[in-house]
Amino acid sequence: MSNPIPRPVAARSGNPVDAHVGARVRLRRRLLGLTQVQLAEALGLTFQQVQKYERGINRVSASRLHDMATVLGVPESFFFEDMPVDLLARAPSPTVEAATSPPSSSAEHLSTAETLSLVKAYYRIADPRLRRRVCDLARALGESESTG
Repeated sequence: MSNPIPRPVAARSGNPVDAHVGARVRLRRRLLGLTQVQLAEALGLTFQQVQKYERGINRVSASRLHDMATVLGVPESFFFEDMPVDLLARAPSPTVEAATSPPSSSAEHLSTAETLSLVKAYYRIADPRLRRRVCDLARALGESESTG
């Protein structure tokens, strides 16, 4: 019996797009107050598989992404929202094996307790116009911090 050929390290480190999708899965799961075990059970997976998806180690297939969107109550496009413009440039070409960059700092910010608390409070605002004004205010404050 022959030994399998070991895979290069880069193949196991994941793709930046997969990391972004995984971060969005984690964000939505946490916003709903679900554990990895609960999400895994709803999808018919192990919690370790959910961990690998959330870390971007394993790529999410189209059918699995559809199942996740259904369970998490979002459109499939949710997982690709807020993707940094430079992310695709950092992703390896499908025809070239290359080392990938770590997930962007914006993906890391999405999963902090402070961010989750802010997003939950934001969605508790019933009036869509008021929600929009809060969003505009936060954006304006963030811009004034970066320019000042």
